[in-house]
Amino acid sequence: MINRPLFFANWKMNHGPSEARAYLAAFLNFFAPHDDRTVAMFPPALSLTTVRDTRANRTDILLGVQNIHSQEKGAFTGENSAPMAHDAGARLVLVGHSERRHVFGETNVEAASKTALASRFGLTPVLCVGETLAQREMGDAERVVIEQLTVGINQIGPAAVAAIVIAYEPVWAIGTGHTATPDDASAMHRVIRTTLRELAGNGSDRAPILYGGSVNRANAKTLLEVEGVDGLLVGGASLDPEGWAEICRT
Repeated sequence: MINRPLFFANWKMNHGPSEARAYLAAFLNFFAPHDDRTVAMFPPALSLTTVRDTRANRTDILLGVQNIHSQEKGAFTGENSAPMAHDAGARLVLVGHSERRHVFGETNVEAASKTALASRFGLTPVLCVGETLAQREMGDAERVVIEQLTVGINQIGPAAVAAIVIAYEPVWAIGTGHTATPDDASAMHRVIRTTLRELAGNGSDRAPILYGGSVNRANAKTLLEVEGVDGLLVGGASLDPEGWAEICRT
């Protein structure tokens, strides 16, 4: 069961198994169980089982992976599949993160395949959408986000759409120290919500929409108060267990 607000920590390529074990032990001391929000960690794949085992009975902390392959299995050296991730303890998966799109060249169609595969194997897809600075300056931000969203969910039905999570992460605000203003975030979240309703009906209102992009302890509360923001997807600021616990208590 996913309760709002949501706090998702994307560790990216940080915290190997030893560091992950120490991190989680510290975080659990700083953060008591809460039943009025959803907290999830997305460690590197090599650290997932360590985080799972260190979490022990704190199943209020959900686990996810940062990526899956678009195929169920096969000769794809170095990749991880949806059923493998689920078997290892993941219940969520990031799909179409800006770094997958802009560093590794992942397309909207690939993101759609991963979204469908994740849903099929019991993982909740966290479909990431967002525009670059150049696209925003050209007035193309809404079109880009709508296209990413429309293609990203076109292989699943309305019921499955209601069970996913959307993360709006303006690329120009990720790791740059620049954060979308409350008006920026609210406007794009409205666009996303309207598009979801048009594509999948009002049942899609059950799908939370997160904001991600240079979120930190200083701005977390302000961002959560923005209309239409159901939670936060946090990168660098989630790497410190005490700081992340403070954000999760917001």
